[in-house]
Parts: sequence; C-alpha cells; structure tokens
Amino acid sequence: MSVGTLTKKLLEAALFYEIWDAMKVTFKHMFYKPITFQYPREQRTIPDTHRGALGLLRYDDGRERCVGCDLCEAACPSHCIKVISTEDRDRPLQRYASEFYIDITKCVFCGYCVEACPVNALAMTKMYEYSTHDKRTLLFDKPRLYQIGERYIDDAKKYLVAHHQEKDDQSSREYRYFFPQSVLKATQPPPKHLT
Repeated sequence: MSVGTLTKKLLEAALFYEIWDAMKVTFKHMFYKPITFQYPREQRTIPDTHRGALGLLRYDDGRERCVGCDLCEAACPSHCIKVISTEDRDRPLQRYASEFYIDITKCVFCGYCVEACPVNALAMTKMYEYSTHDKRTLLFDKPRLYQIGERYIDDAKKYLVAHHQEKDDQSSREYRYFFPQSVLKATQPPPKHLT
C-alpha cells in the first residue's frame, strides 16, 4: 500500500467519512415534502381497478342480474361464496339466486368470481372500511350485497369497465343477458344457414 492511500484511509477513519456520506442522504430528505397523510381525515384516491368489497348489481330496470348459475362459487379459490339457486315460477326455464352468501373473512379479493360471472352480477367496489368487533357481521348475505352494490354502483361499473368485463357505451347498455331471448337483434336478418 502506498503512503498516499494509507494517509487517505486514516483521514477518512478519523473524520468519520462514512457517517458524513450517510448524513448527506438524511439532510437531503429533510427538505422534501412529507408524503404521510392523516388517514381518517384524509382519504386516498383509489384507482378504478381496486379490489374492495364485493357487491351484487341489478339491471337498470331494477331486476336482479344474478341468474344463480353458481359459477362464482366454482371459481372461488378460497370457497367463501355460497349460492343457492331456484327456478323462477313466473318465468319457466329461468333461475335466480334465492340465497347468496360471501364470507369476507375468507375472501382473498382475487376477482375470479367477477370474471366467472356471465351476466356481470358481481363487481368489486372501492369499499375497504368494514372493520368490526364481531366477525359474524362479515358474512355478507344477499340483501347486504345488494345494498353495497347500490351504494357503490359507480365504482362497480368502473371496475367492470377497467377489467374489460363491460364496455362504457350505448351498445353495451342495450345488450342484456336474458335467457331464452335470442342474441340476434330484431333488425338483423338471420344468417343464411338458419333459413
């Protein structure tokens, strides 16, 4: 080792060069604007793709979208959804969910149930403040899911649009998943192989 290198190392050790080098970072951050926000008073802006509490949606005319197909129950990896479906007596060949339960304590908020739903009856909302002292209140039943869906309808629609489940245009509002209605519009002639 040369005398110059030895002198430099001795000088750095005597002047605590590493500490001063680290203090540069500290002094530099002293003049930054703090990014901590006061949570109860300040609310964070949540993106449209946020996966919050689940909500059930209705059609614009007030009818239930859920057809009781149990696909959301089958797609759920944590088995927190329970759907009991029955046939509609007024409309033959149609089913609806007579009971619908989601145990939020088991939910992993993966969004598979929303993707599996063929009629977009389920949607994630931006609701994340549902802490409680009683765990039994976190078992959401059908009326509570509809209440969440109606309260956060705009967030639920934005979630479906952001995840390409629905389109935000007039043609998507006209098209509804009613069975056994034909998918072809009345103005379109049927394909030639059907005539």
